[in-house]
Amino acid sequence: MPSAEAAGKVEGMVELRILGPDDWPLWRELRLAALAESGPAFGSTLADWQGDGDREERWRARLTMRGSHNVIAFLDGHPSGMVSGVPVEGANSVELASMWVSPAARGRGVGDHLIREVERWAAQRHAETVRLSVRPDNTMAIALYTRHGFQDAEKLAALDPRGCRVMTKPLPRHPAR
Repeated sequence: MPSAEAAGKVEGMVELRILGPDDWPLWRELRLAALAESGPAFGSTLADWQGDGDREERWRARLTMRGSHNVIAFLDGHPSGMVSGVPVEGANSVELASMWVSPAARGRGVGDHLIREVERWAAQRHAETVRLSVRPDNTMAIALYTRHGFQDAEKLAALDPRGCRVMTKPLPRHPAR
């Protein structure tokens, strides 16, 4: 299957920034845009993060979740996508979460960069598996994840209370040094 780039779309210059707590305004900007544009794809809603939920300390806390890896992608200098990697308690696995690419940047390689960054981070943590949840009607995201080697994890699917499809990808094992 040809990639979006091979189909005539131009990738552009993608840069990634790993975020810390002081980057909360940038995370907030993209997260609110993601929830406004693709709300049903996420476990929380735009209303959850507006009004009383829109507080600096809450945004900072989100970026300092223990062991998390939060990344923003810039396409041609503009913030265009986001993702988090989150350790899964009691498992040698991480979760790819909060993934979103702005509509203007879709099909231009941003999602590919974000997925590869979470996989790189997961490998550094010696995780064996990356897992994610995706709405069954989000065909574009499912195609992206499948292209990156994610497959349905039937035994975990029943664990997702939102009715999401659970997908996993084993990471290559590296010999101990």
